[in-house]
Amino acid sequence: MTAKTYEAMLVFSVKNGEESAKELFEKFKALIEENGTIANVDEWGIRKLAYEIDYETDGYYYVIEYSAEPTFPTEFERVLGITDGVLRFLNTSK
Repeated sequence: MTAKTYEAMLVFSVKNGEESAKELFEKFKALIEENGTIANVDEWGIRKLAYEIDYETDGYYYVIEYSAEPTFPTEFERVLGITDGVLRFLNTSK
């Protein structure tokens, strides 16, 4: 199989501080690097959410462009979905 290009937008909770959001991002960045190649990371920082999620009104945003095998995004999304501190994510192929 050949690697495909993906873009993931991740929104982390900031209720435990900005540093916990950055630590969580580093965890997912390492997971991507183990399974593919990161092309670009865009750190948007703290932004107001369009609507309240789990009683939170702000989130820490990241956008990551990466290349990986087509089987990786499923596992990546599974881990994102079960990790505390991840408010929302959207992973799309380019």
